[in-house]
Amino acid sequence: MNKQKIPVAILGATGSVGQRFLEMLINHPWFEVVELAASDKSAGKKYSEATNWIMQTPLPEKYANMIVKKCEPNLSAKIAFSGLDASVAGEIESAFASSGYYVISNARNHRFDDDVPLIIPEVNPDHLQLIRSQKYKGGIVTNPNCSTIGLVLALKPLNDNFGIEAVNVVTMQAVSGAGYPGLPSLDIIDNVIPYISGEEKKMETEPLKILGKLNSNKIDFADIKISAQCNRVAVIDGHTECVQVKLKTKTTIEEIKKVWKEFRSIPQELDLPTAPKNPIVYFEEEKYPQPKIQRNIEKGMATSIGRLRECPLFDFKFVILSHNTIRGAAGGTILIAELMKSEGYF
Repeated sequence: MNKQKIPVAILGATGSVGQRFLEMLINHPWFEVVELAASDKSAGKKYSEATNWIMQTPLPEKYANMIVKKCEPNLSAKIAFSGLDASVAGEIESAFASSGYYVISNARNHRFDDDVPLIIPEVNPDHLQLIRSQKYKGGIVTNPNCSTIGLVLALKPLNDNFGIEAVNVVTMQAVSGAGYPGLPSLDIIDNVIPYISGEEKKMETEPLKILGKLNSNKIDFADIKISAQCNRVAVIDGHTECVQVKLKTKTTIEEIKKVWKEFRSIPQELDLPTAPKNPIVYFEEEKYPQPKIQRNIEKGMATSIGRLRECPLFDFKFVILSHNTIRGAAGGTILIAELMKSEGYF
């Protein structure tokens, strides 16, 4: 192990999010993966035997031969990235935090715990202070839902500059968001599925916590009405969202484009390793953004926006795109850990 790097573990390492964590951490300048943990079925096996590696980056021999451990709080690394399935994540993450570990989680289980921050580093870095009020020896921090992240990155500059009254959003979400092996091919090929379990509620509630104000040891949720409709489409990576917004203050298309293009925050000021230089990239071309073309912009960490125009029902409408397994999952969670290190949490 590189003595200058911080040792970290991955919980749920064999799943698609766990694999993405490992892929993004292989050459990370600050963190080094020293332990891979997964279900009892996988524990005791070499990682290459326990997982069906689906990332495009070749699996390094070092990790291929690493023995998978159980998801029990007896690991040497005190920082754990959780890619656990929600069916098991809640209790496991609590057990780790109670034993003194910092868990940075991509699972939904603790997102609405009063003392658990739900973080997009460019949007609400101050919410990290909630960790101090947790009763754990360690702590839990959560990454939002993948479709929430792209939406809130686009809404943050609008809310700061003009105020937001209401949002209507319709998503076209990639199949990778369903995990691996995901949906049967006969369900999704030549088809659109107008239902993703629990997704609409997440999109209607998570932004309110993220855009809320830290008040002592709790978050006062933002007063914004959000309506979401979520669809699964035959795209591998990249969630597209059609958004309508009603603002509190009158403004112009040019002013909105300006605040999007100028938007920067603490991750950019600190030059964090995973932070995009431009969190929001606006496209003037009428047919953009498109998943196949724009999903990997800024190494998959930016939100692409296009087609801003006036709306006869709301005030404005536009289209956004974000990479759901990078910015929306592993990448966003790693960026949280980078922010935590920079802020002195570990």
